[in-house]
Amino acid sequence: MNIDLTGTTTRQIQDALTQSRHLMGGPAVGMVLTLIIVTDESAQYDAVRAATEAAREHPCRVLTVISRDPRGNSSRLDAEIRMGETGPGETVLLRMYGPLAEHADSVVVPLLMPDTPVVIWWPGGKVPKSPSKSGLGKLATRRITDAYAARDRLGTLAQLAGNYSPGDTDFTWTRLTSWRSLLAASLDQDHDEIISGEVMAEPDSPSAELLAAWLSIRLGVAVERTVSEGPGITGVRLTTTGGDIVIDRPDGRVATLCRPGQPDRQVALMRRPMSELLAEELRRLDPDEVYREAAARFAKDLAGGTSDEGVASEPLSGTREAATTKKAAKEAEKEGLPDTPASSAAKPSGGKRSSRGKSSGDA
Repeated sequence: MNIDLTGTTTRQIQDALTQSRHLMGGPAVGMVLTLIIVTDESAQYDAVRAATEAAREHPCRVLTVISRDPRGNSSRLDAEIRMGETGPGETVLLRMYGPLAEHADSVVVPLLMPDTPVVIWWPGGKVPKSPSKSGLGKLATRRITDAYAARDRLGTLAQLAGNYSPGDTDFTWTRLTSWRSLLAASLDQDHDEIISGEVMAEPDSPSAELLAAWLSIRLGVAVERTVSEGPGITGVRLTTTGGDIVIDRPDGRVATLCRPGQPDRQVALMRRPMSELLAEELRRLDPDEVYREAAARFAKDLAGGTSDEGVASEPLSGTREAATTKKAAKEAEKEGLPDTPASSAAKPSGGKRSSRGKSSGDA
């Protein structure tokens, strides 16, 4: 069912939602959260489609805020209501004209689902400098951005890291879930002491920078960031005293896991679509402290600063301790060595960074 309202009000939109729900025989309350999408006309189709697919797992009310003619003198609100066609939730496209676009939060508040969490998503590259302090961002318990869609990807990620508030996250981190799971599983097995690392990816890949920062923090070693032709992240190399642990994924689909003394193993490592990334973020609404740590480390490295977080804060696996790194650091300190694995992790990651055209994914 589609309903178009021109020159409408939030009261009329709410009445239309209630009437449509009754006509379709749906429950009075069937949504678990409210998802606010802030986008423009050119990107709204892909964003709404991804949200509709994610709503199959998380039934929600999707409010899409689209700014139209913000320099106009007259304010107007048009609404397009979609129900029951492609997903179990409700989708409302709010097109705001003129000065009304500057007060989108006042329009959205009456349409929020009562007593349910609010998640806001900026799918494009135009995100507030501080999402938690923006008008719409203040309404949400979870705020999702995507630095990969910005023109200055690394600068945008560093800015978001500097203005982090509990509840903030970025799709450049969500894209790393499969990589981090595979790395953690690989290191859950017995292995020799890790002395350095390397992350290979296309230029200006925020996900690669976050992965290098995360590995540096967790392993307590220096992790170099090197440039490859892509797509996305193409490989990770962990150098140990007994050989290299390598994950090589040149095609963005299937990875080869190589471990010293073991046969190579093929692992599915697909680049996921936007709908799967969004569905993953909607599964958890609590603050992501691991993302905060990785983003903060990356921002310091990008600024050329140093960090005192070189020693691993916790191991990649819940069953192994980072005792080898700490032991090596103590022995090196006794012998007066200037560059231990723990201190090396404080150095900014290396590798070239250059511009590259946008694509649909990163990691």
